[in-house]
Amino acid sequence: MYKLKAIVLFLFQCFWIAHAQAELPAGINDQAIRAAALQSFPEYLNLLTLPNDSIASAKDIQVNADQIEKLFQKRGFSTKQFANNGKPLVLAEFPADPGKKTILFYIHFDGQPVIPSQWSQASPWQPVLKKKGADGKWQIVDMQELMRPDFDPELRVFGRSSADDKGPIMMFLASMDLMKSKGLKPAMNIKVILDSEEEVNSPGIPQAVIQNKEFLKADALVIFDMASHPSGRPTAIFGNRGVQWINLTVYGPKAPLHSGHYGNYVPNPAFNLARLLASMKNEKGQVLIPGYYSTTKLSPEDLKVLDAVGDDEVALKKRVGIASSDQVASNYQRSLQYPSLNIRGLSAAGVGQEAANIIPKEAIADIDIRTTTEANAQYLTALIKKHIEKQGFHIIDHDPTDAERAQYPLLVKITEGLPAEAARQPIDTPVRRWVESAELSAYSDVGGIKPVVIRASGATVPTHEIVGPLDLPFVIVPTVNTDNNQHAYDENLRMGNYLSGMRTMLGLMNTPYK
Repeated sequence: MYKLKAIVLFLFQCFWIAHAQAELPAGINDQAIRAAALQSFPEYLNLLTLPNDSIASAKDIQVNADQIEKLFQKRGFSTKQFANNGKPLVLAEFPADPGKKTILFYIHFDGQPVIPSQWSQASPWQPVLKKKGADGKWQIVDMQELMRPDFDPELRVFGRSSADDKGPIMMFLASMDLMKSKGLKPAMNIKVILDSEEEVNSPGIPQAVIQNKEFLKADALVIFDMASHPSGRPTAIFGNRGVQWINLTVYGPKAPLHSGHYGNYVPNPAFNLARLLASMKNEKGQVLIPGYYSTTKLSPEDLKVLDAVGDDEVALKKRVGIASSDQVASNYQRSLQYPSLNIRGLSAAGVGQEAANIIPKEAIADIDIRTTTEANAQYLTALIKKHIEKQGFHIIDHDPTDAERAQYPLLVKITEGLPAEAARQPIDTPVRRWVESAELSAYSDVGGIKPVVIRASGATVPTHEIVGPLDLPFVIVPTVNTDNNQHAYDENLRMGNYLSGMRTMLGLMNTPYK
């Protein structure tokens, strides 16, 4: 056994040494990457001015799709739009070489909804440049500081989708520009699927993939999304959790009532909802619903991969502002391998200046559950419904009738969203060896940087919906900074990550897939 382990270790070391010798082509260096990035910034900033909330406006999504199609055509891609009920996806293909393997790249161009008043700038759609002052606070600076060849990599562009996911789109196109300027062609055939509804679980992706199966045929899938490891090292992720949205509406009186006239007599739906939600988790953040975690089994090999990520959890807690973490598992990476239960929004009546002395007529909770390959949306939703019934609630799928109000003291309407399922693949695969080799070559001029390998991310992308019909191996390659505030106000992209993201993409583009 000892000899076998020694041989495996020797072969593994030989692999790293061999691939660490791979290099980016001559002329692809820091100076060239900076120059290509600089030329792409005007297009990047213009793209951020286009509102892209796919829930709010199909018209806005069409404008984005048209602009993105033009940007890809400018780089020599052939393109087409998949209608998708007025919110088109964009499909792009670079001129093919029959002798090369084909890589399908996935990026999305829609963004999360915004509440403009929360943002520390005039508008989420008017990108601004900021840097930290001596007091540690972000200060707006002149955008011209970004247009200097020696721009500070710590500068950040703030705006919706600056990081998620328009930043990676422009990194990709800037990398293609640099390749062309050096007379280089990609080491593989390139196809791209640009999603218009990723933030609402990509409802159009399944049909787009099925109806364009031949166009999207490839040897592997690379997803440019999520955030890089906090260490700044290049990152490769081989799985992701899924997501399911559930809306709970607990009912009280038919109309809001005076709390003086009816308090102590008419039950308050907010308290009933609060008791229901509190029954689902304990003070350690562990879900109390029977069976919620039972299907997740981590092998010794899984634990070894997860623990090797090496997160600085002291720094993580400091950055997010918490004293202690939930106790679902012993560390951050292990925690993300289990299904989660999250309250993403609560509503009952007005607060602050809008508060009134009333008993509200209803209380609403929007929750999301992050699913895993072992515990899918159907399985977890069924467990949650069973638990709710055990708490004495009668479940309905409509507003209650007078007869239902008279019969059931506790009424809850449950509305389910469209789920996006989880996906994961074995880590020791050809696609891993390719992406590790590519990421090492991307940093060959500084001795090579061993990438962080992650078993599965806690976030969700439509991997399952793409790799299922196309039967593809995949890898998720994040490029943006960890603290980018994606999905929240003041979303931002660190411009040093724009450069390192281009490096990673150039490494991929110049490494043949085998």
